[in-house]
Amino acid sequence: MKPLLPPVFVNGVEISAERIAAEAQNHPAPKEKPGLAWKAAARALAIRELMLQEARARDLTPDPAEIAPGQIETEDEALIRQLSELAITPAAADEADLRRVYDAHPDRFRAPSLYEAAHILFPRHDDMAALRAQAEAVLAELRANPRRFGELARSHSACSSKENGGLLGQLAQGDTVPEFEAALDALEEGQISAPVETRFGLHLIRLDARAQGDVLPFKTVLPRLRDAHAKAAWARAAAEFTAALVARADVQGVKLQAA
Repeated sequence: MKPLLPPVFVNGVEISAERIAAEAQNHPAPKEKPGLAWKAAARALAIRELMLQEARARDLTPDPAEIAPGQIETEDEALIRQLSELAITPAAADEADLRRVYDAHPDRFRAPSLYEAAHILFPRHDDMAALRAQAEAVLAELRANPRRFGELARSHSACSSKENGGLLGQLAQGDTVPEFEAALDALEEGQISAPVETRFGLHLIRLDARAQGDVLPFKTVLPRLRDAHAKAAWARAAAEFTAALVARADVQGVKLQAA
């Protein structure tokens, strides 16, 4: 009978079940599928072992660095870092390629949009069904007479903005929680939203005005493009290096992707 959790060997070196079980705590998985955490942990430790074996094969001597005040790398961590610095060489950014990315997707590089908005907040509580019914009832009143927004905000809103008829003033992208901002983006000027749920409760939102940010000049976004390219290029180079290690390794007990 095939064992549920077979031993794992990397080029003849065993990774114990105890080590895999400990590592599995760092790999979330559904309660009903604990084997997924085990497999993820076994793969992570197998890759780590491959990296350490490669570092030793290259005669690297561990040189632990301080990674935070009072926190020093272990020798294994130092070897893996040193191997990565030596063997993983990301492709350099080509400004012409970055310019093509910018030209193909200019809307990704706009200054933050500005909004003028108002809302009525119904604060979260245990009976969300009753809260939603309350918000829908107020929304029905607003649809019958939108001019009552300020009056109804003063009567029903749990936000301090109710003293000003629910007016929030000028908002920039990032000033509100994502669900609220997504609702603002979906509204036409003068439109009132259906109830929008956030961690604060339910909101009825009115968009009064929107000013879309201008497309930023290429030179302004170039540092951001270079940073994104560097991260992506490093990830690609690291994946290629790892795949090469896997392709020539003898790994038993867990399946590793060679590419």
